[in-house]
Amino acid sequence: MIRSLWSSATGMNAQEMQTGVIANNLANVSTTGFKKSRANFEDLMYLTMQVAGQTTPGGGQVPTGIQLGMGVKPTSVQKLFTQGDFIQTDNQLDMAIQGRGFFKVLHNDEDLYTRAGNFTLDSDGYITTPSGDRLQPEITIPDDTLIITLQNDGTMTFYGADEAILGEDNVLISTFVNDAGLFAVGNNLFRQTEGSGDATERTPGEDGAGTTINNFLEGSNVNVVEEMVAMIAAQRAYESNSKSIQTADSMLSTANGLKR
Repeated sequence: MIRSLWSSATGMNAQEMQTGVIANNLANVSTTGFKKSRANFEDLMYLTMQVAGQTTPGGGQVPTGIQLGMGVKPTSVQKLFTQGDFIQTDNQLDMAIQGRGFFKVLHNDEDLYTRAGNFTLDSDGYITTPSGDRLQPEITIPDDTLIITLQNDGTMTFYGADEAILGEDNVLISTFVNDAGLFAVGNNLFRQTEGSGDATERTPGEDGAGTTINNFLEGSNVNVVEEMVAMIAAQRAYESNSKSIQTADSMLSTANGLKR
């Protein structure tokens, strides 16, 4: 019964973490380029009371054995980089990546990566994030630009009056071997780690990299209905584990009340 108390406690802790992950997903349902998280769990070690296949005193063989589980533990909170829905904005500096890849930006002299393409201009005409992090490689918009187009291969063209071409530049995207290994630092930004592998800059549409479009943003990939169902399941699981603790406590109380 003491064992069941601790096993149920690990279950309650696990469901508390699950609820926290779901709550963060729901909080960011409207965040541009947000990627939802998923909590992963695995069972703890087992108390083996009888090994399967051992020989019995009568010469037979134990078919299944006896193992008692000791509970559950969290193993990871994994980012799921599935594609979010595209939202048309008609803002020429809004960009989205269709497929794999990230925009690279310079944040405090460090290269970081983002799926959020809600870019703007700073006072020097450079394309930046809303926080002021410049897109890499840096792109400057000519002063007289009236129309900006972005091709699927990342070619950005600037047009002035009478559709005169003022210049062209190229938007590159970065890919990783393991996107889930990236470290989320907040502000829609990710940092590469040993788990993600090094970033590889690619021309959009080449070598498995996604393509680029402007006048669109990629929305969050959070499905509200799925998250609400998962929230209900986590709540019921939490209640079930607490009920197990109450049951074990009641059994211990009965045992303590036994008299000769």
